[in-house]
Amino acid sequence: MSYLGADLSIRIYPQPDRSETDHFDRLPDALLLLVFNKIGDVKALGRCCVVSRRFHALVPQVDNVIVRVDCVISDDGSTSSNSSSDKTRGTFWNLFRLVFGGIVKPLQALGQLLGPKRTTLVSGSSASASSPSSSLAVGTSEEDGETDQGGVTHHSPTQVLKNFNEIRLLRIELPSGELGIEDGVLLKWRADFGSTLDNCVILGASSVIHPKPENGVAFNASADALCGGGFNNNNGVVGGDDNGSIPDSFYTNGGLKLRVVWTISSLIAASARHYLLQPIISEHKTLDNLVLTDADGQGVLHMDRDQLEELRVKPLSASLASKRTLVPALNMRLWYAPHLELPDGVVLKGATLVAIRPSEQSPKKEPSDVSWVSTAFEEPYRTAARMLVKRRTYCLEMNSF
Repeated sequence: MSYLGADLSIRIYPQPDRSETDHFDRLPDALLLLVFNKIGDVKALGRCCVVSRRFHALVPQVDNVIVRVDCVISDDGSTSSNSSSDKTRGTFWNLFRLVFGGIVKPLQALGQLLGPKRTTLVSGSSASASSPSSSLAVGTSEEDGETDQGGVTHHSPTQVLKNFNEIRLLRIELPSGELGIEDGVLLKWRADFGSTLDNCVILGASSVIHPKPENGVAFNASADALCGGGFNNNNGVVGGDDNGSIPDSFYTNGGLKLRVVWTISSLIAASARHYLLQPIISEHKTLDNLVLTDADGQGVLHMDRDQLEELRVKPLSASLASKRTLVPALNMRLWYAPHLELPDGVVLKGATLVAIRPSEQSPKKEPSDVSWVSTAFEEPYRTAARMLVKRRTYCLEMNSF
């Protein structure tokens, strides 16, 4: 029996064969890096860091990183998320701190990436009282740094990313757009920056009407009911051409004021985002493409390799009034349609497209070329932009601010 017991013990609890090879370790580093680059998300990469020493050594070599923001901390320390109430606050948020929450104590890998020392980027008591503090921040464990009531420490993306040595593509996503707009109002912008604004495109509409299914047939809002005019098939625009002048609907019911607010607030939001990206751009010389967007798809700031290098060589000019990049004197072109119906049946009321470039931009760029305007947005708004640029163009100017 003793022999049988010993035999069963050997079979039930076999000793591990030390000569066996871990086949996962046979995967080349290049293949693992390919997987990590597909993951991209900085939080997931932080989790990968704690799997093994090998992963911890490979993650900093990732060249495609995505940082998603969970909430926003204003200068008074209050937090907000992407709830519907926050979207209607109406503040520009041109000075703010971004917080990446959700990485709590069990996920200490990002803390390891940061290293034992933490450099505070937020202005302290020694800073000028007239300069509100603002920085980008990411939530990690509660062991170091500033901890909020939820036990999440706030770090800047500069700190989180500082041990990533090969970043080429970086995407940062805010929880929502900075501009509080009412439900049903459309406002989208895209801005390209170097050391200053290169160009900006803004698309807005006072209301968006989606087709409603009725008895199995898609229903489009009546042009007569909406605009008091007949419909023609002129690029989906009701009422035909504007006879050389902006239609009255552009000015009435606060329409002009609304569009001025859209333009200025979009430029302020874009220049504030650009200002806050300086430390990241300065530290990561390998960057080829940088995008700062938001989950709502309201605004996109984009910088390519040449624009990134321009900012490193030629420092930006900051606005004296607030922590944002100075917006230069601008030339603007505007297109407007009281009623624009897209091919999918969506109707934009008061559709407005604004294309903006600095007044001193190189004359080599053909002013009549609007291809960069019509390709600024994703569908269906790309189609809307293409339809609007076929309309009459109105030229405006704006001073630096």
